[in-house]
Parts: sequence; C-alpha cells; structure tokens
Amino acid sequence: MLMERLIKQVHRLLLKKEKTIATAESCTGGMLSEFLTRNPGSSKYFLLGVTTYNNRSKNKILSIPSPVIIKYGAVSKETCVKMAEAIKRLARADIGIGISGIAGPTGAVPGKPVGTVFIAIRDTNRKICKKFYFKGTRSTVRKSAAQETLKLLKKHFL
Repeated sequence: MLMERLIKQVHRLLLKKEKTIATAESCTGGMLSEFLTRNPGSSKYFLLGVTTYNNRSKNKILSIPSPVIIKYGAVSKETCVKMAEAIKRLARADIGIGISGIAGPTGAVPGKPVGTVFIAIRDTNRKICKKFYFKGTRSTVRKSAAQETLKLLKKHFL
C-alpha cells in the first residue's frame, strides 16, 4: 500500500536525520499525527500534536493573533505558516507543521471551495507553504491532506 510505504519512509528519514517534529492540524483532525506515530520508535522524533479546529483554539493554544485570522481567514497561507511556526516554538521541535483547510461538505467561502487546504512546513532554515485543492468526500480530503504533507516532508529531507 502506497500510504504505508510513505509513512515508513518518513519515519526512517526522521530517525536518520535525528529531527524532531510537531504538528498543528485543523482540517485533518489529528490524522497526520496518527500517521507520524504509527511506527514503533516514533517517540524519538514526534514531540507534540495539537488539533486546533476552530479559530478560538488557534488563538488561545497557538497564539495566532485574531487580526491575522480575521483578515486572511483560518484557511490561508498566513494563518497556516503561523500555525507551523507556533507549534515548532511551543514544542521546541526542529520542524513544525501547520495544516488548515475546508474538508467539507460545507464551509466553502468565495475563493476557497471545499477541498482547499494549506500545508506549511517550518524548520530552522526555511519555511514553505503550499495550497492544494483536493476533490472527493470529507474523508478523502482529510486523508489527501495528510498524505500530501507526508510527501512534502519526504521531499524536504531529500
């Protein structure tokens, strides 16, 4: 199975590179954290995972300023990058991941249809944030977002 192979590859890379990671998830609801902790030994790299599903939790737990969320929206590059930076800092991890999106079937807003997802990766030297449009059911969008994050992590190390 492609997903299991990808999970194992990222697991091995994190161990080999001796990097720690923390996640701040919204639309994936903790699915990425589950994937990252699926293999024995993941406690060597996985420090913290939070699911900040609403704007209040993004503000209270991750200290994302309300004006950022109000101006750009919870599903935005700006908010997602701040999520990755905040969780990295909070956990004192080498890598912070932020994921925010609209899994559906409701929640679409102008310019952000169901399936819109932002994924941010922040390490000491660089930050990336990519925007995706995933099609399918709520479950499919969530799984696609978590899988794409694993792909970006793998690429980040290679």
